[in-house]
Amino acid sequence: MPILASLPGLNLLSSLPSNPPQNDTTSSTPSPSPPIPIPKYPPPRSRNPKTNVPRSNPALSIPHRRSNYRKPVQKGVISTDGDRCVIVGENGVSYKLPGAPFEFQYSYSETPNAEPIAIREPAYLPFAPPTMPRPWTGKAPLKKSKKNIPLFDSFNPPPPGKKGVKHVEKPGPFPFGKYPKEGKTREEILGEPLKKWEIKMLVKPLLSYNRQVNLGRDGLTHNMLDLIHSHWKRRRVCKIKCKGVPTVDMDNVCRHIEEKTGGKIIHRLGGVVYLFRGRNYNYRTRPQYPVMLWKPATPVYPKLIQEAPEGLTKAEADEFRKKGKSLLPICTLAKNGVYASLVKDVRDAFEECPLVKIDCKGLQPSDYKKIGAKLKELVPCVLLSFDDEQILMWRGRDWKSMYGDTSSTLVPVKADISSGIDNSAKSSDDSGTPDAQRVVSSPKMMSLWRRAIESNKALLLEELALGPDALLEKVEEFEGMSLAIEHSCEALVLSSEDCSSSSSSAEFKGGSFSEDENDIYSSDDIIDDEDYDDDSFAEVSPSIPLGSLPVDKIAERLRRESK
Repeated sequence: MPILASLPGLNLLSSLPSNPPQNDTTSSTPSPSPPIPIPKYPPPRSRNPKTNVPRSNPALSIPHRRSNYRKPVQKGVISTDGDRCVIVGENGVSYKLPGAPFEFQYSYSETPNAEPIAIREPAYLPFAPPTMPRPWTGKAPLKKSKKNIPLFDSFNPPPPGKKGVKHVEKPGPFPFGKYPKEGKTREEILGEPLKKWEIKMLVKPLLSYNRQVNLGRDGLTHNMLDLIHSHWKRRRVCKIKCKGVPTVDMDNVCRHIEEKTGGKIIHRLGGVVYLFRGRNYNYRTRPQYPVMLWKPATPVYPKLIQEAPEGLTKAEADEFRKKGKSLLPICTLAKNGVYASLVKDVRDAFEECPLVKIDCKGLQPSDYKKIGAKLKELVPCVLLSFDDEQILMWRGRDWKSMYGDTSSTLVPVKADISSGIDNSAKSSDDSGTPDAQRVVSSPKMMSLWRRAIESNKALLLEELALGPDALLEKVEEFEGMSLAIEHSCEALVLSSEDCSSSSSSAEFKGGSFSEDENDIYSSDDIIDDEDYDDDSFAEVSPSIPLGSLPVDKIAERLRRESK
């Protein structure tokens, strides 16, 4: 660097030339092309906003069910479409179609008895219109098939060995010499009542059969009617399994099933129902109903819980709700369970306490609210709250016991039996004895005591001031008397004259016995005398000594153990 700086005429900080030298094209190499060509996309199409979009059915653009759409309604027709109309009445929202045997509903068995006060969606019929064009699928419609498929006729089913045909049961059962006949009314289709052996023959194969109709929280729905007829197409009995809310009132469910389908319930076990189609049922002449395309929104009904329920002030209702928080529930309802005995359990609980609580944890709010509405009508009772997923009920001021009037009984002070939820002791006896109190016992318990005393299974001690020895003697006397009554039976003693008169009535007539005797006794019941020896009855004593029965030995052993 010092040498370069000492050279004359050389400036190291001189600027670069303004015009760079041109490259030599002969010596330069061309730039390489990219390995993948860049794709060329067409420009986006501009949408024409003036294009006419086909207008959809207004029923398909209904408001969301969780929206705030509320339209107050009154009893009567709220919407019409020619002969088809939507009606609000005692059965809630129903749909009337021309030629229908009854007004259609979404649920026939789970509709509240109260009239709705508003609807959550516009009033449209949930059925297909009578003239609906085929929706466009991008293809031309298929030509009509040349094959004439015959309608399914239950009176003339396909042969059992035909290939590609499922099992089909013929109509019946019929007595010997009778055949199916066409029927129009329900009585004609059902035919003669089934006998016990016919019911057993029809039900027994279906006990472990898993082809069934499941009935859930919505109860008997409209589309379930056609489903039941599809089961009846191949079998005489349709198995219906009910679970959840409808099982609280199974009588109501069975009544609606028989009314809407026209069948007959021949067996019911818990929540399982066996529905018989009828002896003269024909699938070809069955009633055909239109299919409901969607589930209508549930209308708005009056509130079940009021601040001041019937017969109570607001302060009394709040006091009951406060006491109900510390009350133990009588049962816990499982999800999708069978609640057939719930009404009876609540009535029995009201015999002991004016407040009853049911635990419903795990159930949907709509489910236990429907259960509460059913209990309010069936028990009956007054609903107080649904807080903490629990149903709190009060039996009401007009409540009456199922077991009649209550009676007072003397019981020891240590028993501390009381009525109501306060568990307060009653006033002492008129005689002033400090060892006893007069307490109003449970009506159910009094009924059980009265029944036991009448059947000599219990003893009423009139003298309360009995010593241990006197009390033991009374117990031993009652024990022997109760055992004698339990192990004895009524005997009919006939004199010699009665025996001769009774034997003459069955005398031998014309070489054969009378027809009455042959009807009562069969050949299997008649036992020959040769099967027994006369000596086998000689050793039996005419009277059985006391204490020789096995039950007497058991009572003696228990008496020794108690001492």
